[in-house]
Amino acid sequence: MKKFLLMSALIFGLSALFFSVSAQTSGGKVKPEQAIMDVRHYTIALNVDFEQKRIDGSTVIDVIMEKPTQVLILDLLDSLDVSAVLVNGKKETFDHKNGLINISLAKQLSAGKASIKVMYGGKPRIAKRPPWDDGFTWTRDSTGHPWMAITAEQTGGKIYFPSKDSPSDEPNEGADLMITVPKDLVVAGPGLLKGVDKKGNTVTFHWQTKYSINNYSILFNVGDYKMVSRTYQSIAGNTVPVQFYVLAEHADKAPHLLDMLVKIIQSKEKYFGEYPWAKEKVGIAETPHLGMEHQSMNAYGNKFRYTKVNGEDFDWLMTHEFGHEWWGNKITAKDWADYWIHEGIDTYADALVILDFEGKQAYIDRFKKSAYSIQNKQPLVLGKDIDEASAYNNDIYTKGGYFMHTLHYVMGDSTFFPALKGFATDPAHTYSNLSVTSDVEQYFSKAYGKSVQPLFDLYLRTTNKLEVNVKARQNDKYFIKLQNIDMELPIDVTTDKGTERLLIPKTGIAVTSKTMPVIDTDGWYLKKVIYE
Repeated sequence: MKKFLLMSALIFGLSALFFSVSAQTSGGKVKPEQAIMDVRHYTIALNVDFEQKRIDGSTVIDVIMEKPTQVLILDLLDSLDVSAVLVNGKKETFDHKNGLINISLAKQLSAGKASIKVMYGGKPRIAKRPPWDDGFTWTRDSTGHPWMAITAEQTGGKIYFPSKDSPSDEPNEGADLMITVPKDLVVAGPGLLKGVDKKGNTVTFHWQTKYSINNYSILFNVGDYKMVSRTYQSIAGNTVPVQFYVLAEHADKAPHLLDMLVKIIQSKEKYFGEYPWAKEKVGIAETPHLGMEHQSMNAYGNKFRYTKVNGEDFDWLMTHEFGHEWWGNKITAKDWADYWIHEGIDTYADALVILDFEGKQAYIDRFKKSAYSIQNKQPLVLGKDIDEASAYNNDIYTKGGYFMHTLHYVMGDSTFFPALKGFATDPAHTYSNLSVTSDVEQYFSKAYGKSVQPLFDLYLRTTNKLEVNVKARQNDKYFIKLQNIDMELPIDVTTDKGTERLLIPKTGIAVTSKTMPVIDTDGWYLKKVIYE
């Protein structure tokens, strides 16, 4: 357990460091020319040249234009060269610089459906330290086979395909990837494998997802993979394929990892509802980098290093990344400003696995220890139209998770857990219906029966801790009052009579004790206790 916590803190700290140095990041305010564009589907067809470390091919972006326009803008890094652009089958004039493809249409494009095809190629950016730095990783496994991986969360899909770079617009109808590689290699991608076409010395893998998908999950990994599989019976009774694209040299390790994964799925489904991509697959692919939450094909690079939880092998990284299938992939923040919804709630989800496997005290201890790593350098929610690099910091994990821990205590098990599952399964907040922080607050306020907005504001929009004032009075009397929040809250108060959960109104409450009251011994709150 201790090792699990230390490793978690290490990766999250490194993430904040390395993500902050990227020159180009995802999100921010949407350009007016892109705001009227609703992306429906991406079709990516590429040839991967391992010798030259380059890609060549095309991407088709199917869109619905809300208004007529004579200008289209797509995002694509300058490391790739665009050779032609076709809109509804007709070649158009364009320029490509500063990460933007500006398309000047010969005639005004009407509102409605349109198809944009971009022909391009070149050497995509190489990741210096994946997954914290985005790009392609070109390497070889220990047997000498080529091995390639893509990481793109901070930069977005524009790192290798033309796209609309905003978390607010996922392709509602999914994506198709047709990736051609040398014949002795295998491509692992999102969704379902629709076909494998061998021609001469090459082979093309066609992957297809029909679900909406964030564009940093529209990617692929290539290696000397063997697909090890089993099935899983979901909480809704559906039979779901569970597939591990593992390097052939590690195939013997795959069944044990899949056994662990199934236990994790069972725990996640208990709290968040059925696995989100049950109509496609549970997928993981072995990668040369540590890992990333790619929808229905999570990247796994923890090298089968396990800790022990309740005496059994446990893979902390797989658990965290897999939780993003709900928090980040199914429930997606519309703006990077609300990044804590992905990382904070998923960090809380990690603790729920500990609650299931090791019990309540282990769950409480996990948060008491994690409080020491909360930095409070900036609020978790900074406003609107924030880019990924500005929003990303260690606290979206640690403080975001701790906030959900506090909300759990305030609402109580019988209200909180149904609300958590309700939000994760509500069509208004899942798949193509993206969320912001106010959506989460309003949902939990409704479930609680009174507003929890002051708690959201304190934890997410400030760097303050809950201030609790304990003032001694005559005759063993003490007066307890909350100083910086405008709502009544339950708090565990320990007196000479033991520990009691007391509801502290905004006006405060008096208690009698022969000993100084102790506030919140189990650490449900991030707090500052002031004794007078």
